[in-house]
Order: sequence, then C-alpha cells, then structure tokens
Amino acid sequence: MNHVGLGSIAVDPIAQAHDLGPSIVAAADEIERSQTIPEPLLSQIHDARLARMLLPRSAGGDQVEPWIYLHAIEAVSRHDASVGWNLFVANSSALIAPFIPLRTAQTIYADPRTIISWGPPNECKARAVPDGYRVSGAWHFASGSRQANWMGAHCQVVEPDGSLRLNRFGRPTVRTLLFRKEHTQPIRDWNTIGMRGTASEGYRVNDLFVPEAYSGTREDPALRRDTGPLYAFTMQGLYAVGVAGVAFGVARGMLDAFIRLATEKTPRGLQRLADSPVVQADVARREANLGSARAWLEAILKDVWASAGDHASIDLDARMRVRLGCAHAIHTAVEIADHVFKAAGTSAIFLGTPFERRFRDIHTLSQQIQSRESHFEAVGRVMFNGDPDGVFL
Repeated sequence: MNHVGLGSIAVDPIAQAHDLGPSIVAAADEIERSQTIPEPLLSQIHDARLARMLLPRSAGGDQVEPWIYLHAIEAVSRHDASVGWNLFVANSSALIAPFIPLRTAQTIYADPRTIISWGPPNECKARAVPDGYRVSGAWHFASGSRQANWMGAHCQVVEPDGSLRLNRFGRPTVRTLLFRKEHTQPIRDWNTIGMRGTASEGYRVNDLFVPEAYSGTREDPALRRDTGPLYAFTMQGLYAVGVAGVAFGVARGMLDAFIRLATEKTPRGLQRLADSPVVQADVARREANLGSARAWLEAILKDVWASAGDHASIDLDARMRVRLGCAHAIHTAVEIADHVFKAAGTSAIFLGTPFERRFRDIHTLSQQIQSRESHFEAVGRVMFNGDPDGVFL
C-alpha cells in the first residue's frame, strides 16, 4: 500500500523499513556503544520518512494507518530495538502537530530531518506571561533526544495570579511547550541494561521563554485541528501500538535467530536441536502465539479505524480493545523472548550473540508504562463496571 505525504512522493513505510534492515544491522554495535544513530543510517531513515508516519499531511507528514505504522516499527525493531523505539517516540511526538497552530507545525517540520523529543510530565510548571510562557526545570526519559532538533516540556500552567490554569473538564491543564534543542542542557543519565541506543536521558531549561504559538494541549480532542480516523485514536492508544511494534520486532528477531541456531547446534549428549520433537513443537507454538497476537491487534486496529469518525474520538469500547490488544501483544512478545533465551542455552549468554542484546532490550521495554500488567486489570474493570473513573480518557 502506498501513502502520500504533502509534497512528497508515494512511500510505503513497511517496504522502506525492510529495506533498511542491512544498514541497521551494520550500525547496531555502534548504536549500542555511542547511544546515537550514526550516519549514513540516520539520513537513510529520514529519506525513508519513517519519522513522519503519524505526522499530519497538513504539516508534511504521511498520516498512515495505525496497522501500517505497527508493521513498519516491527520491521525496524527486528534488527535493532533502539532504532525502532526512537522511531516510535519520534512519531508519537509528531502527534502534537494537530494541537498547535498550523503555521507553527509547518515551520517546525519544514526541516525534513525534524524530530521532537520530550520526557513525561512531572512537577515542573510553566508561568504564563504576556504572549507566552516562561519555564524552568528538568525532564527525563527523552528517547531519541540525540537525534532531535526540537524538544518539548509538558507542564501545568501557573497564571499571573498564582492559580493553576484549568481545562474545560475542571482539572489542571497540561500544556506542551516546544523549543529548539539548543536551548536545553542534556543530562547524561541513561545507563541502563537495555535499550541503550535510545539515549532516553534527561534535559533541563532555565527561565526559557516559549511563545504562545509554540504551545498546545493534547488533552482535549475538541482542540484538534486535523481530522480523520488516525487522530480519532487516543494518543495513549497510539503510543501502545508503537511499543507493541517494537516488542513484536524483538520477539521476531529472537525467534528467527533461534531457528537458525537450531539447525546448527547439537548440545552435548543430545541430538541436533532442529531434530528434537520438543524443540520443533515449542517453535511451532511460539510462531502461532506471535502470529495470533499480531493478527488480532491488526484486526482490532482495522476494525476501530473503519468505525472511527473524522472528528469525534473513538468510543470507550474501541479504546478498551486497542489497549487490550496492545497489552496482549507486548506480553506475548516478552514471553516468547524469555522462552527463546532459555532454549538457546549458553549460546545466548555471550555478548554479541543474536540473543543477549534483544533479551536486555525487551526486558527494558517490559518496564515501561505501556507494558504494565495493570492494563489487564484496567480493561477488566471497565468490562464489568464501565469507566466511572476515566481510566480510558
């Protein structure tokens, strides 16, 4: 399927992602060591428009269907989870574009290499001043910030009288402020066991003025400028789709590596792994589990897309199904990775094998908010009781 971005040639994100496979493999060790995506790979990623899949066409993006996005992120992550993760985050941050003035979005994304990075909201607040905001503070977990040229800060807003700005729901509003990366100071604190190439480190700003036009709030669908079914999905739902794509890619890569290993390895005192009925059955089961989770999530996304309107957000049932499909996908992928790591034996424990980095990466992924076990509890609670507490806002 081809997709056309504003002013761009037709692109197929999945094919582009697959084509980048050899380049990603060649750069993987450097990505792990340097915690950045090197050249020429970074330019190839931009040329393939893989950081613009969720960006609106009005701002020069490709605005692809969520299942296309899922499979493109999966195809990249099959070769390196950090690259897939950084692309998931770059696309997620592009979802701010429908909530800021069109001219601002077009200005920011006029550079074909634009990537926005940010950390989640924290206690830092912005002060409302004439024509904009002043902000100081530090944020963390800004994945892909080393490739970014713009940064963001999610803040509650303190009005001139000292009160917190409220949204139309009566809750303190969270506003996103956007500014060029050169206004930030990095905090080099990403020393983790896995996903090292994401460099999901911190950054700080000091008394930075941000014009009103370079801000917006994502919490109210009524403020969304761009229409269409993609933006009817919730941001948290699309975040979960991205994490599921990374998890699928890692599990797929590990399972493929084990199949190759099984054709070559004969453990001491045993037959060749590929000739063992137990190994054969286990691989078949994991293949079925991975394919089933993938197909189910794709079916959910297509079904929700088909019923989504141009303006209103998807309904509670649709939000719940997207969440459940993504949670199931992520946990299935982690289970497959665990099984493969154990089945590979000592072949999996050495640095540089096709297993150890993926094992570290997927278990770092499994600690992220989209991977929580509590998502199953939340879906079950809504199934029985509806959504009285706004779990699926």
